[in-house]
Amino acid sequence: MYSGKDRALRALNKPSEYGPDLDISQYSRETKNWEPCIISNLPRDVLERALNVGVVVEDKERAATYFQIDHSVIFKAVQDFFENKIEVMSIKEALAKYDWLKDYWWKIVEVDKDKYTALAEIALDQGYFIRILEDQKIVLPLQACLFIATDNLNQNVHNIIIAEPGSEAQVITGCTLHPSVQRGLHIGITEFYVKHDAKLTFTMIHNWSEKFDARPRSGAIIEDNGVFVNNYVCFKPLKSLQSYPVAYCKGRNARARFNTIIYGTGESYIDVGSKIILQNEGCKGEIISRIIAKDRTQIYSRGFLLGEHRDSKAHLECRGLLLSDEAMIHTIPELVAKAQGAELTHEAAIGKISEEQIQYLMARGFSRSEAEALIVRGFMDVSIFGLPKEIEREIQRLIEVTTERAL
Repeated sequence: MYSGKDRALRALNKPSEYGPDLDISQYSRETKNWEPCIISNLPRDVLERALNVGVVVEDKERAATYFQIDHSVIFKAVQDFFENKIEVMSIKEALAKYDWLKDYWWKIVEVDKDKYTALAEIALDQGYFIRILEDQKIVLPLQACLFIATDNLNQNVHNIIIAEPGSEAQVITGCTLHPSVQRGLHIGITEFYVKHDAKLTFTMIHNWSEKFDARPRSGAIIEDNGVFVNNYVCFKPLKSLQSYPVAYCKGRNARARFNTIIYGTGESYIDVGSKIILQNEGCKGEIISRIIAKDRTQIYSRGFLLGEHRDSKAHLECRGLLLSDEAMIHTIPELVAKAQGAELTHEAAIGKISEEQIQYLMARGFSRSEAEALIVRGFMDVSIFGLPKEIEREIQRLIEVTTERAL
């Protein structure tokens, strides 16, 4: 049997099933070493970009923080009140500390799935380990930032989050880059383990640049009565993005939900989706997407529901809004039932801004651009997602900033 490293080496030229194929040799692996420091001591241009993806400088507003620049771990800490309730450290530190962590390493995401997973194994650049201890209800969000400060850099991270039995937490991860960075490749592997009676809400906010490529790869296993909520937000243009996370509702009454909000502009090529596999009695799943395409953006929005148990239910909903005749949105819903009685439903709709709505608002004193911005903000209303208020406010702030600048 091949080891993980051997399997990765054999897959190093294996293209992804979806999205444009990238030549990984064109990206650099050379970067300087950043010295650890508290977040408030980072350069102002780094802090400003981090703030735009939900990172908060004040410790009192976050239960714990992890901050990485390029290949260097800058900061990791748990607020005093939450000591012995959660753990946050770099993934290499965690692998050295816990021998049992190898039982969670590459157990959901396949190391040889494609060249990007393979590269993350062969050339690992840290990533974070988060563990919420048993029965701990963490009232403040945890935060992580994966930052790129070197132009044309390849950054490979592997994250593992474990929500122990009966625990509950919210994690916000922001991925972004320095204003001077134009090109690069970010590969992010994240494996989630939601134990019985636990609840984990994970929000990932991406803010890249027009020549940047991103390849997130993630998977989750949810045990009995566990709840996993995954929110993905991308409001900035980038060269290409391809991601297709999967959640396995393995335990009885396990639940999974994927919420996706994408505002595609420029020449962006975006291929995103979500999969939910319902494997046990009482499992439920939901995939909700709000997609906007402007300029010459191409967006593929995928959704896959698989019912393997007769007592399982799931729904898929994708709504798209075209703001340009040169943009494109392609929705691809898939429903597969392998057990009699599984209930799987979907709905999809793509349209443009109604001229009647614009005229209605203009008649009440708004300019055309103001009217369009109001309609777009209404279309991207995140209140339907049922998010924790802290996360809902943060996403709403990003929507406000995006629509003000883009319309």
